Amino acid sequence: MKALLHIRTAVKNNKTSLKNCFFTPPFKIADITENKNDHCLQLMLMSSSPGILDGDEYQIKIDLEEDCSLQLQTQSYQRLFDMKKGASQTMEVHMGKRSSFCYLPHPSVPHKSSDFVATNNIYLSEGCSLTLGEVLTCGRKLNGEEFAFTKYQNLAKIFLNGRLVVKENLLIIPSKINVKSIGQLEGFTHQASLIYIKETIIVNELIAEINDRLSVEENICFGVSALPVNGVIVRLLGYKAEQLYNCLQSLNNLFSLKQLV
Repeated sequence: MKALLHIRTAVKNNKTSLKNCFFTPPFKIADITENKNDHCLQLMLMSSSPGILDGDEYQIKIDLEEDCSLQLQTQSYQRLFDMKKGASQTMEVHMGKRSSFCYLPHPSVPHKSSDFVATNNIYLSEGCSLTLGEVLTCGRKLNGEEFAFTKYQNLAKIFLNGRLVVKENLLIIPSKINVKSIGQLEGFTHQASLIYIKETIIVNELIAEINDRLSVEENICFGVSALPVNGVIVRLLGYKAEQLYNCLQSLNNLFSLKQLV
């Protein structure tokens, strides 16, 4: 199935509004903004499909006009079913000056023999704020499908004023990579990453706050690094998808508080 989604936002009466939205099955969009006076628009990306199936091609495009603020959420865990040909998803985001975009989807669960490639191209302008994260599980562990998938790749390329500034490439092919070896997952079964970019943050202070917040979590391993631009990347390893997902949400709350200061 080939599915399309195109979201365009604009500022009206000091609030971000949905200027235009086009989608084809299985996509559907719902406005879940609780505070209608809030400048940030919160949308939920829903799907009538139980997950991504063999041969699926998803294409998502998002255009944020100047000063817009959009938080895109997902409905549930993303299941990647058994595949022979493979499936793909492409997301392209164009951000106008001083706009803000947050996308922290639910964890991905690759089933046995699934083959999936996701590509995210984010184009930032001056004064933009970006929060982008992901959580990947080992598969259906209780079904005996730990790292039984064929391939999983998530490639994120972030551009600032047309110049590539960050490239994050997660690629796991269990048949070719010993995920339990040194330098790989080393016994952990779940992983997560989070990228945060904003011109006005003080990176060293933020790294210290992230370390303080994550250090209280049990049974995880994490690291925080500064990006080539004004931002940070956080990597986490653990054993539970919900725990890692909640960690990303907690860090996003921290970022939101920093933006209010």
